Amino acid sequence: MKKLLRMAALLLAVSLAAAACGSDTESSSGEASGNDLGGREITVAVENAYLPFNYIDAETGEPGGWDYAALAEICERLNCVPKYETFDWDPMIQAVSDGQFDLAADGITITEERAEVVDFSDGYINIDQRILVGADNSDIDGADALKASDCTVATQSGTTNYDTAIELVGEGRVSPVDEFGFAIQAVIAGDACAVIIDETAGQGYVGENADDLKLVGDSLSSDELGFIFPKGSELVGPFNQAIADMKADGTMEELGKEYFSDAFTITYDDIS
Repeated sequence: MKKLLRMAALLLAVSLAAAACGSDTESSSGEASGNDLGGREITVAVENAYLPFNYIDAETGEPGGWDYAALAEICERLNCVPKYETFDWDPMIQAVSDGQFDLAADGITITEERAEVVDFSDGYINIDQRILVGADNSDIDGADALKASDCTVATQSGTTNYDTAIELVGEGRVSPVDEFGFAIQAVIAGDACAVIIDETAGQGYVGENADDLKLVGDSLSSDELGFIFPKGSELVGPFNQAIADMKADGTMEELGKEYFSDAFTITYDDIS
């Protein structure tokens, strides 16, 4: 996978967040940050199809990604045990709201609408939304050109990318799909002219389809991501403390280097 995220922007965001938390806060791996959960098992919903956040390695069958690494670190600090369950994106937020899981980790954008049905952790990273088009598309070079065109825009339903697509071109020109992979194939096949997608995922698809796809234009928005919990969950406070400690001691920055830079080489061809 090529550059998954503009590293300078990511590291700046992480550094600023760490500074805001206060550099005098120290917490190393294995410390409970004053919130010992007593070895409690935590059920976690993940899609396992969203690089670089979560995936299943096609060769080994082992899970991996930012979500797994971050939650392993958080649970080591809080004395908990994450138990993961693969779950489709579309019903995920409602399933957490209904108490089917203790939390979900899937690169979930923090929005006011979602916060009406679930509780969010503090944000752990900002992600840009971008436009992805065919490599030979010379007409769409950004948001204005996409608005002015009359072509179809594909994106995953139930996401903030879907909401952005509707804002840009109107609901009549948006083709919703269940998975981003279907949207990508629609562009490659010529059934859609563009996809609205998070830059991290978009870079992954471009990396494995360099002859067919490209990202164009400036960022459409910069969204803060967080974990979600059922309303009133007692886990929010401990998780927020762990996130703050990880920002303060540099752990979040190290995770960013590992999963949101050229150091991360997993592509969609490598996952099941």
